[in-house]
Amino acid sequence: MSGERVTTVVIGAGHAGLSASHFLRGRSIDHVVLERGEVANSWRRERWDSLRLLTPNWQSRLPGQHYDGPDPDGYMTTAEVTEFIERFAKVSGAPVRTGVNVTSVRRTGDGYRVTTSDGEIRCRTVVIASGACNQPAVPRFKDAVPGEAEQLTPFGYREPAQLPDGGVLVVGASATGVQLAAEIRRSGRPVTLSVGEHVRLPRTYRGRDVLWWMEASGVWAQRYDEVDDLTRARRLPSPQLAGTPERMTLDINALTSMGVELVGRWAAVRDGRALFSGGLRNVFSLADLKMERLLDTFDEWAQAAGPAGRADRSGAEAGPPERFPPTRVPAATRLQLDLRSGEIRSIVWATGFRPDYRWLDVPVLDAKGQLRHEGGVAGSPGLYALGLPVLRRRKSTFICGIEDDARELIDHLACYLAGR
Repeated sequence: MSGERVTTVVIGAGHAGLSASHFLRGRSIDHVVLERGEVANSWRRERWDSLRLLTPNWQSRLPGQHYDGPDPDGYMTTAEVTEFIERFAKVSGAPVRTGVNVTSVRRTGDGYRVTTSDGEIRCRTVVIASGACNQPAVPRFKDAVPGEAEQLTPFGYREPAQLPDGGVLVVGASATGVQLAAEIRRSGRPVTLSVGEHVRLPRTYRGRDVLWWMEASGVWAQRYDEVDDLTRARRLPSPQLAGTPERMTLDINALTSMGVELVGRWAAVRDGRALFSGGLRNVFSLADLKMERLLDTFDEWAQAAGPAGRADRSGAEAGPPERFPPTRVPAATRLQLDLRSGEIRSIVWATGFRPDYRWLDVPVLDAKGQLRHEGGVAGSPGLYALGLPVLRRRKSTFICGIEDDARELIDHLACYLAGR
């Protein structure tokens, strides 16, 4: 395909890239979707075995496709998510080319030159839909960890049985961290969880999934240009949620009840020892306060909406307002751990993810390697992005949030092509 020309190149065939393709096709804009692996590749290859979506099945929707299975209140497994996205790719007729690795995107006089493992493509516009979770974000001091402790990231972790016997240190208390800490603890291993800033949420509130409230109250639909501190909002960790059949709340209190030991944020490694910050009480108080404020927002909305607005799909009324016990602060926490003692046999870094733009040879990245953009419109003419945190709305990274973002971005792209 050397010298090939198309109007638009979409990079990534996950739910974001396929949604872009859906709207490009609707506007008769010729395009290709390039995917380094297979459709929904990250769901196939880069998730642990027990992972389920955080959103209930009834919220799983893509342009023209909704969940139609027998368990609307359940949570999809990785295999089910893969099938859901695969079906969307087939039904929408997306022009996907799998096994094509993008190695460079450069600006040219009339658009962009996209260099791939299968040749070169010239195009006027590019949509980056390669995701926000291409690489684990691990602190640099990981290299100072003694070799006695095996180190893994969520990309390499599959199940507790692959870990050596003995203690496990899970670093990070977002959705990934609390889920892995719980799963590993259930396997019988001693687990220590290093806790930093986190977002606490109950799985259900007033008898409904908490994400029903996020959607119904309009919190999820808040636009990026309405958020007070957008930079901070885009860097917030994912909320402490797990998609289990029991719809259980998996917060710090649940973990301590399981016997997970808590320590503060891992700050450094010195002489083979992990050093942790203090101040867990303040960290917990802040997370509790933010949760209370969000629940207040739900209650205020419910009061204004009235019985009809509060009704769910079956017409049932929501329960009364609830409040939850504060996060329990341990009587004492360790400020250091000797990583050479054999107490900790493995470390799981659940410290977040970052995108990989090493192939992007356009000056649109900030000092931390993040894409500079205004609601998905990057700082280079004809360059767009989809699927990043709070891209155009608070729900942008969720499957149910991509349709509105993709429609608006492709509208903008079409206007750009038309010279408007």
